[in-house]
Amino acid sequence: MDRPAPLTGPPPHRPLAGRRTIRVMIVDDSLVARTVLSRIVEAEPDCEIVAKATTGEMAIARISETPADVILLDLEMPGMGGIGALPKILELARGGQVLVVSSLTAEGAEHTLAALSMGAADTLLKPRAGEFDAEYGRALIAKIRALAGSPATGFVAARRPVPVAPLRRNPAREEPLALAIGASTGGIHALCLLLGALPKSFTLPIFVVQHLPESFMGTLARQLSAASGRPAVVAGPGTIAEAGRIHVAPGDGHMIVRREGARLVTGIAHHAVPSGCTPSVDPLFESLADSAGGRALGVILSGMGRDGAIGAARLVQAGGTIFAQDAATSAVWGMPRAVAEAGLATAVLPPDQIAARLAAMTAAAQAVRA
Repeated sequence: MDRPAPLTGPPPHRPLAGRRTIRVMIVDDSLVARTVLSRIVEAEPDCEIVAKATTGEMAIARISETPADVILLDLEMPGMGGIGALPKILELARGGQVLVVSSLTAEGAEHTLAALSMGAADTLLKPRAGEFDAEYGRALIAKIRALAGSPATGFVAARRPVPVAPLRRNPAREEPLALAIGASTGGIHALCLLLGALPKSFTLPIFVVQHLPESFMGTLARQLSAASGRPAVVAGPGTIAEAGRIHVAPGDGHMIVRREGARLVTGIAHHAVPSGCTPSVDPLFESLADSAGGRALGVILSGMGRDGAIGAARLVQAGGTIFAQDAATSAVWGMPRAVAEAGLATAVLPPDQIAARLAAMTAAAQAVRA
């Protein structure tokens, strides 16, 4: 039987001579899902299936024997399931990244976001039988290639070091008004680390844009609240920004922030943006540049692409301060890299260290004010 034609999409990573291609493991109890996913992956010249498993227990045994760059993990399986096996899979994966293939149900969203907060890098909705079309295949391969290009897998490590522009150093001035955070692939784990490391004395309103489907946002708010010990809500038109509260962008529009007297208030926009993402980080940062100017703090965490770079430039131009997650701790160093290479970041650090810098900046500004 002829091999299916390779799917079109982002150009494949070209391993150096003598290096292996992207090694993929499939963990799913559905024969249909394993078969279809295998056909999609094996149709690509830069990918290979190195192992399959039908339970979490089997996945743990296989990953300990067979290294993989990307593990496609179903969460709803017999036995311990994908969510129960995930911590051990991450421990044994030796730098391999986990892509959760999950359902759109409410329970599926809870489990998926729990997995992402534990360290799974990304998620892709699992279509019903008969809906594994070419578009789905392109999305899957794009995510696999992005995850295989992370620092942990060796593909990036084999290239020349990325030149990071000189870091900006902005002295503490007026007390900041707000913190805005943008994230995508690998961002939920980074968000939980950053927000969990912020001290209770950090009371700025926090705005979060995470690339996720609309149906996941309520669950995301609950996850971030649990991780940080702060209240969190999905923002809507006219939501008043409250001190110490996390405001999550909805999945069907871009969260923007405007000034009403002494208050910051959210709005929802639906215009097209260069990144093509909904929600997008750029409108949030751009609106904060107008409403808070130099009194806004911004953070770009792990993610594919360049969303946030345009808004970060506007924010810095207005006097604001930007931090970026470092390559070593990012599942995909795309969004933070774009900001770092443009010379927009005051510092490029792991999430917990970014939290320490944010806390120190606000404390210093409060001390100056006092």
